[in-house]
Amino acid sequence: MINLQPVRRTDATELIAGNLASRNHHYPWMRNFTDLAGFEDWFGNLQSSASQALVVRDTESGKIAGVFTFSQIFMKAFCSAYLSYYSMVHLAGRGLMTEGLKQAVAYGFREIGLHRIEANIQPDNLRSLALVQRAGFHKEGFSPRYLFINGDWRDHERWAIINDQ
Repeated sequence: MINLQPVRRTDATELIAGNLASRNHHYPWMRNFTDLAGFEDWFGNLQSSASQALVVRDTESGKIAGVFTFSQIFMKAFCSAYLSYYSMVHLAGRGLMTEGLKQAVAYGFREIGLHRIEANIQPDNLRSLALVQRAGFHKEGFSPRYLFINGDWRDHERWAIINDQ
């Protein structure tokens, strides 16, 4: 079981520690903040942009299992956002992120009012691809050299889910 809630400044210490412990788990897919300055930059960006982040907490231990971030939220006729996410190594492989993603999608549709949520995933990130498939996302295409990550332009697959209600 999980609890999904908006990220708070008080989550900083636990997120920093989790990101430090999970560096090898996240490599080469992404790089996260690993100090307070990095957290403040990330958190500040959430406050000043069309973004929202949610933490997934394991209800049994109370620990953060992962993070979901809706970015570039654009409403009007588009009602769409990009979704990025990552798990913490100490709670990986227990299904918490699957449950978290399903709840994050429901949050995006219900609370934000999105019609479409897009996730861009590197083709070799098999665990992430399996995660979005379990949550009902559909592959829409392939974007060569899409994002600059860890010193290189990396290909990504585009996956999306639509709110048909």
